[in-house]
Amino acid sequence: MRQSLFIILACVCYRYLSPPVACIWYSDSVVSDLCTKMSCCKGPGYASPLDAFRNGPREQFLYVICVQPDQSKQDYLATVDVDPKSPTYCQVIHRTYTGKTGDELHHSGWNVCSSCHDNAELKRNLLILPGLASGNIYAVDVGTDPRKPKIHKVIDGADFKSLNCTFPHTTHCLATGEIMISTMGDKDEEGQGDFVLIDSKTLKVKGTWTKGPKLAKFGYDYWYQPYHDVMISSEWGTPKYLKTGYHPDDVTNPDRYGTSLNVYKWSTHELQQVIDMGKEGTAPLEIRFLHDPKADQGFVGCAIGATVYRFFKSENGTWKTDKVINVPAKKVVSKDGVVSELNGLMSDIILSLDDKYLYFSTWLHGEVWQYDISDPKNPKLTGHVLLGGQVLNDHYKLLEEDPPKPVIVKGKRLYGAPQMLQLSLDGKRLYASSSFFSPWDKQFYPKMIEQGGWIIKLDVDTENGGMKLDPDFLVHFGNEPDGPVLPHEMRYPGGDCTSDIWLAKD
Repeated sequence: MRQSLFIILACVCYRYLSPPVACIWYSDSVVSDLCTKMSCCKGPGYASPLDAFRNGPREQFLYVICVQPDQSKQDYLATVDVDPKSPTYCQVIHRTYTGKTGDELHHSGWNVCSSCHDNAELKRNLLILPGLASGNIYAVDVGTDPRKPKIHKVIDGADFKSLNCTFPHTTHCLATGEIMISTMGDKDEEGQGDFVLIDSKTLKVKGTWTKGPKLAKFGYDYWYQPYHDVMISSEWGTPKYLKTGYHPDDVTNPDRYGTSLNVYKWSTHELQQVIDMGKEGTAPLEIRFLHDPKADQGFVGCAIGATVYRFFKSENGTWKTDKVINVPAKKVVSKDGVVSELNGLMSDIILSLDDKYLYFSTWLHGEVWQYDISDPKNPKLTGHVLLGGQVLNDHYKLLEEDPPKPVIVKGKRLYGAPQMLQLSLDGKRLYASSSFFSPWDKQFYPKMIEQGGWIIKLDVDTENGGMKLDPDFLVHFGNEPDGPVLPHEMRYPGGDCTSDIWLAKD
C-alpha cells in the first residue's frame, strides 16, 4: 500500500513538477515507465481542456519571443521567472539567441502537444520558433534544462522557399506526429496561404499540407477541429507590403489585405469554402475554436475594424460567420489639429480553457477586454483595462472623452500598448506583452522602441468577471544586454490556452 502511494506521488510530481522532484522516490526512467502505464500520466499535455483548467500547475516561468528593433542584432527567446516566491521574480533569467540576424521572430509552438496525449512515447521538449522575415525555423531544446533552453536545430528558410512558401507564422502539432506551420507568402512575398509539414522527430521538412488546385489568397493563423473534419485559417495580407509598415491606402486594396476565413476539409486537406466578412472583417488575425473538441464554433479577431466574428457550422454543413463584438473608433485630434477617427486595431484574442471568457487587445487604443461567452452568440462585456495606446503615447487627444492618465507600474511608465495575451491554465492571471510587429512598432510607438517593451499581469475574477492590474508585476525589456527589445508571444513549458488543441475521444 505504501509503495503504491509513493508511486502515485512520484507520478504526480513527474507530470506537474519535474523529473528531478520525482527522483526523490524513484529514478527518472522508473517513474517515466510507471507513468506511461497509468492513465493519469500519459503523453504530452492534458487529457482535456478541463483537465488542464482544473489540474494544471501554476506557471513558474514564461518563454518569451524577443525581437531586436536593431536588425544587426539577434532576436532571442527569453526565459522569464513568474514565480512569486522566487528571488528572481519578474526577471529574465536566461536568453537563447538564434545565432542569426534579421529573423523577426513572432509566434512559437511545440513539437508535440495535447493532441498527442494518448502517445506516451512522445515528449514536449522542443519549442518551434519561425522567423517571419528570414523564414528560418528554430527548434529550441527546452527539455534538457527548461530554465536554460538551447538551440537544437535550425531549418534554413531556403527549405520553405523551395516549396514556394515564405513568412512562416503559426505552429501547431498534429496527432500524426507532425508539426504544421502556416505561411503567409509565396517565394516573392506575394500573398498566399499555405502550410508546411515537418517531421517532429527528424525535424525534416516533408512538404506542403494543402492538396487540390486551390490555395488561399492570404495566410496567417489556423485552428483545426477533426471532430467536424475541418480546419479554418485566417488572413492578414501581402507580406512584402506589411513588412514596410501600416499604409491606410492598402487596407481597401483586395490584393494587399485579406477579409476572409478559409475552410478546409481536414481529412482531404482541400480548401472547400471561403467566407468573405467584408470591410468590417479586414485582416482577420487570431482564430480560436472553443476548446471543447466537439465544439462547432469559435471566434476570430479582425484587426482593422476592431471586430470579433463568431464562426459556426450551419445546419447544411457549411460554415458561416456573424459579427458579435465591435469596438467603436475613438474621435481624436492630432497635434496639428486634424480631427479623425482612431480604430482600435484588434491584435490578439484568447479563450479561457473552460470556454467561459474571451479576451482581446486593441493595440492602438491600448486596452484589454474581457467578455463572458457562456452564450457564444451574445458575448457580454465583463471587464476592461486601459494600459496605453496612441492617446497615452502623446500622438492624439480625445475629443469626446476625458484624457486618460499615464500608466505607471513599479515606477516605470508604460510606453506602447498591450498586444499579445497569455492566460494561466486556471484563468486567474492574464499576461500581456507590448510588441505587435517591429516595423509597425517603430511606426506607432517610437518611444517603446527607445525605452523597451514590457509584460504586465492582470488578475482575473473568474467567478464574476473583471480584471485588475497587478501593481507589483512588471517585466521590462529596456535594459537588456544588447539594448531595448520588443517582447511578443509568451508560452508556458507545459502548454497553454493557444498552443494546445484537443481531440474528441469518440
